[in-house]
Amino acid sequence: MTSGNKLFCRKRPEYPWHMFANRGYITMQSDHLAQKCHSTKLLIAAGVSLVALAWPNMVMGQTAGEPIVETEEAGQDIIVTGSRINRRDADSLGPLLTLTSEDIAKSGTSSVGELLQKLPSAGVSLNSNGTQGTSYGASSINLRYLGGGEGSGNRVLVLVDGHRWVDGVGQRGFRDFVDLNTMPQGMIDGIEVLKDGASAIYGADAIAGVINIKTVQPFDGLRGSVRAGVTSHGDGAELSSVLTGGKTWDRASVILSGSYFKSRPIRTDARPLTTLTLVPQTALGTSPNGLFILPGLSGNTYFGTPAGFASSTSPIVYSDTGPIGAGNLADNAFRRGALPGDFYNTQAQGIYSTGPSERYGFYGRFDYDLTDDVSVRLEGVYNRRKSSQLFSPVLLDVGGSAGTVRGFSIPNNQAFNPFGTANGVPLANALTFASNSAWRIRKVMTDVGNRNNSQDVETVRLSLGVDGTFTIGNGEWRWDVFGSYSRNSINTVAENGINYDNLFLGLGSPTTCAATAGCVPINLFSPMTEAQASYIRFTTREYNRTELYNAALNVTGNLFELPAGPVALAVGYEYRQNRGFDAPDTFVNSPSRFLSSQYTSTTSQTRTTTVGSYDLHEGYAELSVPLLRDQPLAQSLELSLAGRYSDYSTVGSKVTLKAGVGYRPIRDILFRGTYSQGFRAPSILELYQGARQTSFQGTDPCNGGAAVNASRPGCAGVPTGYNQANFNLNGLIPGVISGNTSLKPETADTFSAGIAISPDSIPGLSLTVDYYKIEINNAIASQSATQILQLCAARGDVFCDLVRRDTGTGAILELLQGAQNLNSIETDGVDATLRYDFNTNVGRISAVLDASYLNSFKTTAPNPAGGDPIVDERAGTGNSPRSTYPHWKGQASLGWTGDSIDTTLRARYIGSTSDAVNAVKDSKTKAIVYTDFEMGFKVADDAARFTIGVNNLFDKAPPASYANAPINYDIYTYDARGRFIYVGFNVKM
Repeated sequence: MTSGNKLFCRKRPEYPWHMFANRGYITMQSDHLAQKCHSTKLLIAAGVSLVALAWPNMVMGQTAGEPIVETEEAGQDIIVTGSRINRRDADSLGPLLTLTSEDIAKSGTSSVGELLQKLPSAGVSLNSNGTQGTSYGASSINLRYLGGGEGSGNRVLVLVDGHRWVDGVGQRGFRDFVDLNTMPQGMIDGIEVLKDGASAIYGADAIAGVINIKTVQPFDGLRGSVRAGVTSHGDGAELSSVLTGGKTWDRASVILSGSYFKSRPIRTDARPLTTLTLVPQTALGTSPNGLFILPGLSGNTYFGTPAGFASSTSPIVYSDTGPIGAGNLADNAFRRGALPGDFYNTQAQGIYSTGPSERYGFYGRFDYDLTDDVSVRLEGVYNRRKSSQLFSPVLLDVGGSAGTVRGFSIPNNQAFNPFGTANGVPLANALTFASNSAWRIRKVMTDVGNRNNSQDVETVRLSLGVDGTFTIGNGEWRWDVFGSYSRNSINTVAENGINYDNLFLGLGSPTTCAATAGCVPINLFSPMTEAQASYIRFTTREYNRTELYNAALNVTGNLFELPAGPVALAVGYEYRQNRGFDAPDTFVNSPSRFLSSQYTSTTSQTRTTTVGSYDLHEGYAELSVPLLRDQPLAQSLELSLAGRYSDYSTVGSKVTLKAGVGYRPIRDILFRGTYSQGFRAPSILELYQGARQTSFQGTDPCNGGAAVNASRPGCAGVPTGYNQANFNLNGLIPGVISGNTSLKPETADTFSAGIAISPDSIPGLSLTVDYYKIEINNAIASQSATQILQLCAARGDVFCDLVRRDTGTGAILELLQGAQNLNSIETDGVDATLRYDFNTNVGRISAVLDASYLNSFKTTAPNPAGGDPIVDERAGTGNSPRSTYPHWKGQASLGWTGDSIDTTLRARYIGSTSDAVNAVKDSKTKAIVYTDFEMGFKVADDAARFTIGVNNLFDKAPPASYANAPINYDIYTYDARGRFIYVGFNVKM
């Protein structure tokens, strides 16, 4: 073979293309590639454990029971995720799923994250860009529900061609997991999902599994695709396109690709489910008309107001019926607030259920054969994402000695004090609202505008790889050296906050305001002017970034021959350095110039700067030992062993081991099993995160006060009538999160056992069933806000020191949450896939049923008060925000492929779970089935393909969840956009 052809066929292919050529699963990448590799040795049927996705034509790795395709020239080696050994039989001893570019194109999805999150084995993952949750435009994959936080994927290792990808960034600081939206779509040619622990093979973070993104391979020609869609409601429109060109020469090749994606928003008031919170309003809330407690108005003779008027038990609102009258008529513009007339729905204020996002990216690759045995590969990636979320306006809550933020005053001569001298009230009757008076004003600041958060994320990655072969004795060994630098950086903007210092000046002394440059007197009693809103409006600007330096060396080959085959060895070394830097807005984090030192200068949440890094050295070895072959009741028996030594600059060293066995008593059946030790060092975020303010979603068990919660000692002192919903925005719980430099690594033990059946007598039929069990010790976790509050309320002496309340109102002022090695996590379940592909006179039929059963997901934490540990069984529950753990999830599909037309019918099932106990609906979240349909038309001998499809054919809304109010559904599990209609066009030349 010439050196030019060697570029395509000498090295290990990225996919075992040939193994499926005679079974109709896939076609070659292009006619050119097929011609180049025509004389290449055909690969053996592979995949002891490749599990099918629920879409037709997805490459299900050859299970060991499928016929092995052997020819005279069989012998080409391949590498699959889960092993670094080149194997003639690419038998993976753990469950592995492979998706090709064709699978991705026919999946009905617009991103890698959306595709992976539909896997039955995927748990709650960041997939929404709306006003609920912490996505802020990012996308994650959380296998087995084992992510360290809501939607986090920090126990899943994401690789690109077997190498690390840089961690993500976010609106409130950087991340400790990979953001899938930082990868240009055009660079992705396929995906491998290893649903098994692999720390011994790939290092830390692979506790729940490995996602390996495969990049596009050298080719000649041009490939393009465009896809556009919109919901049947007329919103949420999407447009995506990819253009990739390739050129090969005798010893070189080049690939250039560009990608673009844009999506439009969906408002919460555009769907019945998300228009109004399920939590009923039982007490007077607030609105743009304000809620006023003004001492001095109760029983005031001059104004003629009755007793209790504007008191804490009878607050007043602005009537919004016209200008405020002068003198003693001022009070006529106000009335006592009452429900239902003064009900206000923040969900209907134009906020986003799903926000807009725009991404464009470029990928470039250059390959060159330095010699017949040595090749070099240079890659570059640039990706940029812009996303935003619209929130309801700031809920202001200020006062003198009352309110959330105290110390303000409104003198009797302030220009917009309706009960002051500037409004014609005689000095003797004018009211002053002093800083030591219990006045309070709550108001939704619609005049300032909806809060708008936006992100501008840039990703850069440069990598260089050199690989080759050498010979020892009669055996060929392969080696590769790799190095990369990558960086994620983000500039964030949070618009339409409130500047407390300017508000203080605008409400305060007219003399001081007049002497302060730019000061504008502020009107909190009736609508503001734009000049007033502009003066107190504040925009937060922040920056954070992550960096990764990575270097690796790998060598693999055969040590010696046994009767059953060669003993293969892979060894390697890896160096990594991770860095993170977060620069919050300095003004936001500065103390107020005029208020008490406990208050900052704006309504924006504060956090301190985070700077951290760690580096590590790792070495690994993997051994594949064939024990039996072609024996009675032992078609094959293979043992796989691996070990890795990791030395971290932060937590020291650790050794992890893995062992797997595959036994095929006969050709049709494979029994497989693995045991692996997992390891995850604490991330930079978990170690060094600066204290930051946040808002927790959760339910305060002390609602109603101590009198109605007499059995809960932790509610002692909470005033009667206290209602969480009346404080902060929609009752969100203000809190502080921080890192912990004393964290230790968490460890895991993973066991899997399964069977794969592919009878020769029924070609195309396969069944795989795998049981898994994962135990994590010293798990790095935090108690949720709800858990902290419930334990405090129930015990009175547990975690109550983490909750600070207002002694007068009972409102939670601050809840402290920090990461600790406090948990053990134990989960187990079963994955099963049944697939049948067969030809008929009218075309090929493909049917797949793919299901996962979550038997248990148990978190055990030490009891702070002593006694038995606290055990939280999550399987089957959905009673916490954004934490849905159904026992059953599954996908099914039925596809038909003809000469020029193909159709696919898909269904995705999410089982029922428990809901929070409530008086509004039953305490159950119902099961749901999403149904999709797609039809494709081949044009010009498959040179082009036109597609039309409908996702969520029957326009199913997510099942209502009280625990996830005010959005009313778990945004990390369900899709609320409804029916989505799309068209697409793909072409290759």
